[in-house]
Amino acid sequence: MVSPLLGWPKHLLWRGYPPWVWTAFIGLGLWLAVVPIEMLGWVLPPLVQTIASIVIGLLFLRSACEALVTATERLAARLMWDHYVAGTVTEIVSTLPELVVICFVIPVSPLAAVVIALVTIYNNALVFSVYSYFLPKDQKGRFMMPAAITEVGTQLLIAGASIGSVLGLVMLVFLAEGESKQVFSAIDLAVLALIMLGVFGVYVYKLVSGYALEEQSVEKALDLSEAEAAERKANVYSHVRRTSGWNIVALYIVGSALAILGGERVAEFAQVALGQLNLNPISTAVCLAAFGGMSEYVIVWRAHKKRQYGIALANAFGGITQVMFLVLPFTLLAIAGYQGILVTDHADLPLSFSLSNVLLFVLLFPTFYVLIALIETDHTLGALDTATMLAIFLLVILILVCYGGG
Repeated sequence: MVSPLLGWPKHLLWRGYPPWVWTAFIGLGLWLAVVPIEMLGWVLPPLVQTIASIVIGLLFLRSACEALVTATERLAARLMWDHYVAGTVTEIVSTLPELVVICFVIPVSPLAAVVIALVTIYNNALVFSVYSYFLPKDQKGRFMMPAAITEVGTQLLIAGASIGSVLGLVMLVFLAEGESKQVFSAIDLAVLALIMLGVFGVYVYKLVSGYALEEQSVEKALDLSEAEAAERKANVYSHVRRTSGWNIVALYIVGSALAILGGERVAEFAQVALGQLNLNPISTAVCLAAFGGMSEYVIVWRAHKKRQYGIALANAFGGITQVMFLVLPFTLLAIAGYQGILVTDHADLPLSFSLSNVLLFVLLFPTFYVLIALIETDHTLGALDTATMLAIFLLVILILVCYGGG
């Protein structure tokens, strides 16, 4: 017999499932081995509990991202979206596991949630730098990025550097002058988040419209007929399986469920690490930031395996801008809601103008400055550029862990 879902004979059915399904099954098996023990009141050693929680969370979040990306690809192929629209939607949808992790971590430690979002920006900048160094280049050592990313991306990096430096310097001045204003109120966080989300909305519009103009110019230069242009668009999805709408909906449901399970386990890790092991909250948040970039790493790896280097590079860059103007404001908005509506007493609230927050915002400027210099010359990073980005990243992490407080 043949499976109606996968088209594989039953005795070969196991071969038809993609790797992320088996990753999810492994995570589910570990989850079933750990969670019932916790529900029965049996206490695991803190170190065992933290390791189990972080492993299960990693397995679930990786699978969730794969499921959501696969669902979006199949939806794009079904609706025949242009690749620039499909890529933008895929990037946004793939942040769902990261947002779920943030929502679960906020009740444990709002400070850790903010640090996770901000450190993820530096992580993604490092990934972009290292990955672009290994891309195939022309004789001048360049790998040309799409014009829309070169132009709009540069503008967004300038905005990010400006917002980061302004916030960091204002906090620093208030601390130095001993002003009474040394914490973020819920209104402060909400207004800042809405401003940044507004910038992100304009960015998405400019990016999609810029890609559209670039695609039209390419088709005009190639003198393609309408049928040839449609065939060119269809070739973009030649690697994507055509499935039913219910299959796509099921993938979205599975991906969302895995994201929730993974986010809960990551929050459990944070709870045990901070409450029982008494780990430094900054160090814990830096470790958890690796989960924040999960979506970017999965998409970049998938595109790279298909030799779609431009898409991989664009997604690596999008991991920087999306975290800055989508994930970070979402985090601030969620904390504002949690602070203003759900809770009145928490050790981390209201968020203070702490040294870690000041450093994370101020140091965005030199990080984005290097990337701006890179994109303005339309090439990817060379050895010196990559070494510079690596040095910046290591300095930020070292300063945070050693002097960030907590």
